[in-house]
Amino acid sequence: MTSPLPRGIWVPLVTPFTGPSADTVDHAGLARLVAALREGGIAGFVVCGSTGEAATLDEEEQRSVLETVLASAHGLPVVMGVGGVATRAVREQLLHWAQWPLAGFLVSAPSYVKPAQAGIEAHFMSLADASPLPLLLYDVPGRTGVRIETATMLSLAGHPRIVGVKDCSGDPDHLQALLSDGRLAVYCGDDHRIFASLCLGAAGAVAASAHLHPRRFAEVQRLVDEGRLAHARAAWQTLWPLTTAAFAEPNPAPLKAALAPVHGLSDVLRAPMTAAGELTRARMAQALEGLSRP
Repeated sequence: MTSPLPRGIWVPLVTPFTGPSADTVDHAGLARLVAALREGGIAGFVVCGSTGEAATLDEEEQRSVLETVLASAHGLPVVMGVGGVATRAVREQLLHWAQWPLAGFLVSAPSYVKPAQAGIEAHFMSLADASPLPLLLYDVPGRTGVRIETATMLSLAGHPRIVGVKDCSGDPDHLQALLSDGRLAVYCGDDHRIFASLCLGAAGAVAASAHLHPRRFAEVQRLVDEGRLAHARAAWQTLWPLTTAAFAEPNPAPLKAALAPVHGLSDVLRAPMTAAGELTRARMAQALEGLSRP
């Protein structure tokens, strides 16, 4: 199956804030960030995902963030993150956000309630039936508390509007099964596994660490696609320390610490999220320094 979402490196955008308590969205800073990233060879943007602290944004803030990104993306596709517990409420979100010119939705499994696989399948089928746009399933058990098991994923792959998955399962057998089936476009969601996933045939990645040096991440995928694996491996080895340092503390704290001096953004997160500690900042700085060497 050919996904309507482009192959490549997608950036799940942070949401910059201003004020010591992150009271207000920094729309000017967000627009600067999008403008810089769109020149980095990326495939598109994900708005209001976990990296964007979407759970702390009210609906009006989510709308304004989406509109700022759409106005700054200059034609690059934008996917909207959507999640929740109740199927009916999530379905209403999809229909609401479908009024904007989106490429699709990134939809996570219901969190907290830990439904059975039959419930997860029914949830996504109901959403896909209602959605006018493609769905990218978000399999992130570390955040939701439930896996989208392989059999469930393969059953969902038969729906024409379920086109891919952001895979954070950490399960190589599951990944291989999805790639062997071939109906879903698989985008790696664990940054430190990007190279391995691309070599196995993933369509790309949704990579928070690609906020930093996006062109180098895109170059790794280009080299893999061209079969130049030795060059791709060498390029990836320079990026790997960054992908691990960026998740040394809960995302996006390390990332915001690194972005602040580069793009003039405030290094603040909304409670209960907290800014990165000094050890993580030092680790991020070391990783970035390594990337700056010839």
